[in-house]
Amino acid sequence: MTVESVRPEVPEVLELSVPPLAGGGVPVLGHGWKLARDPLAFFTQLRDHGDIVRLKLGPKTVYAVTTPALTGALALNPDYEIGGPLWESLEGLLGNKGVATANGPMHRRQRRTIQPAFRADIIPEYGPIMEEESRAFADRWEGGATVDCTSESFRVAVRMAARCLLRGRFMDERAERLSLALATVFRGMYQRMVIPAGPLYRLPLPSMRKFDRALADLHALVDEIIAERRASGQKPDDLLTALLEAKNDGGDPIDEQEIHDQVVAILTPGSETIASTIMWLLQVLTEHPEEADKVAAEVQSVVGDRPVGFDDVRKLSHTNNVVVEAMRLRPAVWILTRRAVTETELGGYRIPAGADIVYSPYAIQRDPRSYQEHLDFDPERWLPERSADIPKYAMRPFSVGNRKCPSDHFSMAQLTLVTATVASRWRFAQVPGSNDATRVGITLRPHGLRLKADPR
Repeated sequence: MTVESVRPEVPEVLELSVPPLAGGGVPVLGHGWKLARDPLAFFTQLRDHGDIVRLKLGPKTVYAVTTPALTGALALNPDYEIGGPLWESLEGLLGNKGVATANGPMHRRQRRTIQPAFRADIIPEYGPIMEEESRAFADRWEGGATVDCTSESFRVAVRMAARCLLRGRFMDERAERLSLALATVFRGMYQRMVIPAGPLYRLPLPSMRKFDRALADLHALVDEIIAERRASGQKPDDLLTALLEAKNDGGDPIDEQEIHDQVVAILTPGSETIASTIMWLLQVLTEHPEEADKVAAEVQSVVGDRPVGFDDVRKLSHTNNVVVEAMRLRPAVWILTRRAVTETELGGYRIPAGADIVYSPYAIQRDPRSYQEHLDFDPERWLPERSADIPKYAMRPFSVGNRKCPSDHFSMAQLTLVTATVASRWRFAQVPGSNDATRVGITLRPHGLRLKADPR
């Protein structure tokens, strides 16, 4: 489908109008106050005010898109590039030379460098590592002890990413450092996005110092990984070797900052989103034991008495649908932003050059106009005979176009294998002190999910 077929046609004689302004803004902060207090409810109700709505974040005007078709047009149209409040916030974490935040020729070159690591014929090579880490994750529930799902989900996500893509020895101590740093940094990034208070974030307050320490520790960890690889003299066929040997458009080696930013961009957002999704999957298996039983039965029908393996993943259709439905209702990436390169039209409205556009996959994926019983957890809605009625861009967890996540197949294999492994071995229950309410940051995850497990 072409961009033109997605973008609504507007007759040239029609004078484009300005989108309506959302209500509820307050002086100075605009809608940033509502976004900070209850962003999910705020984005969900915007659909009642139009396909595109203007927001005020401090002094800035931001355009919110509320329909699947227009999010597809936004993602596929080269008039909109990566930019806006989300990416400005993330540059403090990811830098401005990594594949996640770069645009134009640099982004295309970087995609060419990293894409081979995620080719369909390469991903099976990661199978043994995924199996080993999934089984180790399941083993840590042994004995009925209470498990902190935040730390354990980060550990399995980080270890899989590091061992598959960087081929380094990534000890538990480092995984723990990364998980703690990411949790602090991503919370602080969201605050900086919705309330752009600039110099106030440099005040020596305890929360600011904690954020700065976490960010410094994160970057120090990446420097350790790169330095260890250089010192080893080893050149395994992995992503880090590709980065260390990559050339810029002039044929020279890419600079140290780009190598650093690329490792950060590959290791941290992927680990954060995968870890958050694993937490939600554990919550789903606990809240919906009937679905956990169906996953366990499917695994049994496919593998019998042996452990589930990577090669079984494509046969586990219901397990895959459980993963997809969990991502629909509880997307880790719940907010995305773009910036207009030039003055353009979207949904019949004029979008000025330089304007920031924002949309929420969380709100899009819970829209009753796209989904029957939109708040029900129903994995069978993804059966072929039912999913055909879902609008095309109502569910795109890995985005589309030139910003499509290169690790989509890699990520789905991880998530399906982890889900199959734990559900086939354990039944879960929350313990006193567990809190599965949604915690909003740059990503969504449970506040503090704590579970115990009983053997099947």
